[in-house]
Amino acid sequence: MSILPYTLGICMVAITISMFLCLIRLVIGPSIVDRLLALDTLFLNATCLIVILGIYWASTSFFEGALLVAMLGFVSTAALARYFTTGHVVD
Repeated sequence: MSILPYTLGICMVAITISMFLCLIRLVIGPSIVDRLLALDTLFLNATCLIVILGIYWASTSFFEGALLVAMLGFVSTAALARYFTTGHVVD
């Protein structure tokens, strides 16, 4: 009997709760900076959840999906931060 499925289940529940809390901060955040940080953290949590699901289901294709989510999260956070500071994304 392995403890890995139980540990991964606990991790999935913890990350899901964290995603829910980030979603709440994204919706009711008092400032744009709070919302942007909540969105970035939401992308990070989604990446972690995809990796954990890949380990749980023993599938390597989930890791490629996690890499795509991480790249899109970085680019969108950088673009939104530039938009909120300067008013445009591309010079």
